[in-house]
Amino acid sequence: MTNLNLLAALARWPLDVASCVLAAERENIVYRVQDAEGREFALRIHRAGYRSAVEIQSELLWMAELEKNGVSVPKPLASRAGGYIENCDGILVSILTWLPGRPLGEVSMPLQIDDRVGTFQLFGMALAKLHAISDRWTKPESFVRPAWDIDGLTGPSPVWGPYWENPALCESDRDIIVAARDKAKRALQEKAEELDFGLIHADVVRENVLLEGDKVKFIDFDDCGYGFRLFDVATALLKNRQEPDYPALQSSLLAGYRSVRPLRTELFPAFLMLRAFTYLGWIIPRLHEKDAEVRNVRNLQASLGLARDYLK
Repeated sequence: MTNLNLLAALARWPLDVASCVLAAERENIVYRVQDAEGREFALRIHRAGYRSAVEIQSELLWMAELEKNGVSVPKPLASRAGGYIENCDGILVSILTWLPGRPLGEVSMPLQIDDRVGTFQLFGMALAKLHAISDRWTKPESFVRPAWDIDGLTGPSPVWGPYWENPALCESDRDIIVAARDKAKRALQEKAEELDFGLIHADVVRENVLLEGDKVKFIDFDDCGYGFRLFDVATALLKNRQEPDYPALQSSLLAGYRSVRPLRTELFPAFLMLRAFTYLGWIIPRLHEKDAEVRNVRNLQASLGLARDYLK
């Protein structure tokens, strides 16, 4: 938890607050806020040291542009001072509209949705729309977000850390990860000019995709930035590979995406593998947390399986 004075923080926004309840305590701490009119919002207390004020402001400006153009994402709420973020005694805070809907799925749990193929087609269409609108947006000069580019995925200091240094890797497994990383790096360098690159969500996992009727919504833009669009697609599909109808889900998502905009997929296996690798780096500073070791083993098994297939 944090020592933030919630009432003082909320007072910086033009809200007549009726209730404020803790909703999540993960990367950011999130409170579900309801005002006197029954409208709901998400108060985000940003994790110290993870993103700068400029990066968070850039994230929120992009989300505002997406929401304005019909993508279902939370809408940032301007504070009384006119900005999207406030520094409350050294703690960065923002407020967004609360999106109704239920998550596409949960970690390590089978999907519980009725029209599976149809849902993934809508998922692909919504993701393509997000990318298309982003390409039409003229970003302000102050816009700063991390880059999930070749260096950010395969360089010496990847966005989520050097995954080949995960302490659970034995020497032979580390050699496999490094060999696969280097092969993927060469492939990306050869095809770089042909790949679709721009702003991406970068974390469209099941929990960050909400369903409401025939609407697909996206939340948690904490890791958004510049990247390959195929990386977003790989992220959307990676955690669904254990589903019995995964080939149909993959085909449907790709078909939905391509109904909106083109997408080349020759390097999809490389991006699927690199997405799996990122989790090996992400968890290193979090190995002390509850269930982290179990998650690490699961991610390690997936990464090694994809790496061996890729090296074949």
